[in-house]
Amino acid sequence: MTQRRRTSKAKAKRRFGRRAFLTGAGVAACAAAGWCLRQKSDADHTAASGQDTPTAPNPALPAGEWRAVWVSYLDWALLDFSTADTFRAGAAQLLDNCAGLGLNTVLAQVRPFGDALYRSSLFPWSHLCTGVQGKDPGFDPLDVFLTEAHRRGIGVEAWVNPYRLRSSAAMPPNLADGNLANTHPEWVCTVDEGLYLNPAEPAAADYVVQGVAELVQNYAVDGIHFDDYFYPTTDESIDAAQFAASGAENLADWRRENVTALVRAVHDTVKAADPTLRFGISPQGNPDNDENQQYSDVTGWLASGSGDAVVDYLCPQVYWGQGFALHNGSTRFAFENIVPAWLAYPRAADVALYFGLGAYRVGVGDGGSNENSLSGWSTGRALADQVAFLREQGAGGWALYRYGSLFGPEQTSLAAAECGALAAADGKETA
Repeated sequence: MTQRRRTSKAKAKRRFGRRAFLTGAGVAACAAAGWCLRQKSDADHTAASGQDTPTAPNPALPAGEWRAVWVSYLDWALLDFSTADTFRAGAAQLLDNCAGLGLNTVLAQVRPFGDALYRSSLFPWSHLCTGVQGKDPGFDPLDVFLTEAHRRGIGVEAWVNPYRLRSSAAMPPNLADGNLANTHPEWVCTVDEGLYLNPAEPAAADYVVQGVAELVQNYAVDGIHFDDYFYPTTDESIDAAQFAASGAENLADWRRENVTALVRAVHDTVKAADPTLRFGISPQGNPDNDENQQYSDVTGWLASGSGDAVVDYLCPQVYWGQGFALHNGSTRFAFENIVPAWLAYPRAADVALYFGLGAYRVGVGDGGSNENSLSGWSTGRALADQVAFLREQGAGGWALYRYGSLFGPEQTSLAAAECGALAAADGKETA
């Protein structure tokens, strides 16, 4: 296991990862030409945007543009977990593809279903490793992935789904005896076929925090990342008993407080381990849904900084195209409208705002009522154009959802064109 050591400044220097990559200490560890191009691109993009770099008040944030991709449990299925060597080969190819796009961060889903793609004393092995949840694959996938990523100057944020244990009866196909659904059923609520830790249970939240502590203490991750799975339902029955016992008057406010308490505890745990580690969240692109359906106080998190900070960054999922229109004619969520709306929210100086881009929309469309709902995603440069717009707006970075949409086993010519356009935008040459 890649141990994180903090016993001395000398030992701390042994860690190679995001910070070394961004400051130049890792030049010898990656291809010089590609590294220099990425560094120049970071500086150019920051200068072109005219934005104040938040690096000074927050050492966890990159000096330049944050360029990331989500590697989800769906993407892990593209890799061969049979042996450490076969997994390493697949991870190497994945990371080479990321480097070819000029990306500097991978958001690697390491706990998708109350399980782990790493050695954990708290969560069972993920079924993604062997097909059976709880079965040891015989090697540590996260350790291998971190080694290969850091060799290439790419940072890795451990993407954790805090509450989800099961999304359906078939995913995951089985639950280990050690899954929290079996060991602590009193912490669990059922929503349709899904199983989730109840956000109203303090003991469950504390367990999530312990899981984050285990990750940042035992692995040289560059940060912790949450996605948009918070309260799984608005149904009042799932936490009625806890709400009654709390004495609170407003259910929605109380639920938001429950989520924020978890988020703040995770943030503080990450910072206690190492203040240069990032903690970020990728909420839904619709802030109304965040606040009133998932009870995540995204506007409050953005505005809370310094000693009251709860996140280092937010990365809302703005998976709509240019001109997107709802069937009622509203263009509120059109890319060119929703991005400035998010940027207009009050934001603490040490909190960054990035944007998630819908790579899975390429060639498929976004379902809008506008005429270009499909054709706008079939240009071969839809993502590159969105990145250009973000830079014009002074956004600090972006992330692509998801890796497999661009580099799947049967990569389409359109996906390849999108990759080429993104690479060209970051000064990378394509074959």
